[in-house]
Amino acid sequence: MIARARAPWLRMLGLALVAVAAGGCMRGCTSSSPPIHLNPNMDHQPKYKAQAESAFFYDGATMRPPVEGTVARDEVIDDPGFVTGLDAAGNVLATNPLAIDDAVLARGKERFEIYCLPCHGATGNGRGMLFERAGVQAGDLHQERIVAMPDGEMFGVVTNGLGLMSGYRYPIPPRDRWAIIAYVRQLQNGS
Repeated sequence: MIARARAPWLRMLGLALVAVAAGGCMRGCTSSSPPIHLNPNMDHQPKYKAQAESAFFYDGATMRPPVEGTVARDEVIDDPGFVTGLDAAGNVLATNPLAIDDAVLARGKERFEIYCLPCHGATGNGRGMLFERAGVQAGDLHQERIVAMPDGEMFGVVTNGLGLMSGYRYPIPPRDRWAIIAYVRQLQNGS
């Protein structure tokens, strides 16, 4: 009687083990038939290859010219020195190419507070939030070495980074980087 009461549980346990073993085998086994795609639209899209002919466009080409006014990401627009901080001979620019006025300084202060203040602090002494929370001091912008640094070299540091500081080439446009440098010079002068 006791053996019969255990039999249904044993059968259920046996069936569960067989189901698990069969499922595991199916997952790791290879198949000669292709997988089932519930929505194959993205796998097989109508498209043109580069430089192929097209009856759709008036000029018969699949590749379209860029929209007028399009600028490539790394393309130098006007003055290479404005974008690189270097003159034509490869020397760093001594001074900021922007005409410094109140609007440029205000923009520089705004961008400084967003990107630089967390590490360099509000006064540029290198004791920002990074120092307060992690004990890591950033560069003190009032050091003699940094005060004597040409604007083009400082632009290169902001653009490409130095030491623990990452570069800000992509998040900050060149004009804003120059505005930050103008604001840093104002901080260094104590204004």
